[in-house]
Amino acid sequence: MRKRFSILLILAVLCTISMVSCSKSESDDTVTAQEGKRKLYIYNWTYYTPDSIIEQFEEEFNVDVIIDNYASNEAMFAKLKASQGGYDIVVPSADYTSIMIKLDMLEKLDHSKIPNLQYLTQKARTLSGQYDPDFSYSVPYFIGAAGIAVNTDKVSDYEKDWTIFAEEELAGRMQLLDDMNEVMGIALKTLGYSVNSVDIAELEEAGNLINSQWKPNIVKFDAEGFGKAFSQGEFWVSHAYPEVIFEELPQQMWESVDFFLPETGGPLYIDSMVILKGAENSDIAHEFINFFHRPEIYALFLDEFFYPSSVNEAAAEFRTTEAYYSNEDLLNYELKVDLGEDLEKYNKVWQTIRYQ
Repeated sequence: MRKRFSILLILAVLCTISMVSCSKSESDDTVTAQEGKRKLYIYNWTYYTPDSIIEQFEEEFNVDVIIDNYASNEAMFAKLKASQGGYDIVVPSADYTSIMIKLDMLEKLDHSKIPNLQYLTQKARTLSGQYDPDFSYSVPYFIGAAGIAVNTDKVSDYEKDWTIFAEEELAGRMQLLDDMNEVMGIALKTLGYSVNSVDIAELEEAGNLINSQWKPNIVKFDAEGFGKAFSQGEFWVSHAYPEVIFEELPQQMWESVDFFLPETGGPLYIDSMVILKGAENSDIAHEFINFFHRPEIYALFLDEFFYPSSVNEAAAEFRTTEAYYSNEDLLNYELKVDLGEDLEKYNKVWQTIRYQ
């Protein structure tokens, strides 16, 4: 009896191990009897994923969405290169989308699963065409620009221009983004050059402008904590993305903030949703991209962050808020592109700005 019981016990254990093994070998796309839900792993910028959209998607598609955040393209890219993936959808900016395409890091998209591509604006199509014609690997998420936030309770007389960072009376109360392409871009544009200039003389002139006129007046270069620091009064003037500033402030304080995009222009970004090559949940990732661009859903994104409808025109009729800035405000802004080998020229100048 003991031998028989032992054999039965061993068989039961082996059966259990086999079942667990089979369960683990299946993709997360498969609805398991135990969990009942599929998984979708998203890696996105901080302050960039509305909870309302995630909750609706989870309920409608019976999916658990797991989100991690990053504060810069560089941080995102370094993590992906170190971990070899682990996510399904990532939202890089145009220059890094281009790099990831060249490095064969992205899955080619199945447009039959994304019919809502029909709602993308001509601007989105034109800009994406510079690095990903026909949306082969990416679908635009948002087109926008960093600008300037001013605490009008503290600052009343100022020029609505990048030269505000040269104002000595505001020294110790200002911040610039810790982002090479953004800061170099606004300096280049202030001097009348392209934000993508690769002329070393122009780059050195931009570096000299930052080092001699702007850097002495700022508290720090900051791409992560500037929203909280602005809300607490540490910064009166911030080189900023509006969503980061306003997400940290109670709405009754918004009237004390003047956010604007200088008319001289600056770097333009287009962030796009991409699916990593080898993603375990590719089908659900396609479903999410299509869901996100459903006009009434995309309107929730616009309302959450008070964005202009720069990517999805059809969503405009469903929105309930006024945008912080308009599509017209972006006219003088120039898309940041992958600089290839010329990036080293920027790195050389940036070293003199950040580490000297």
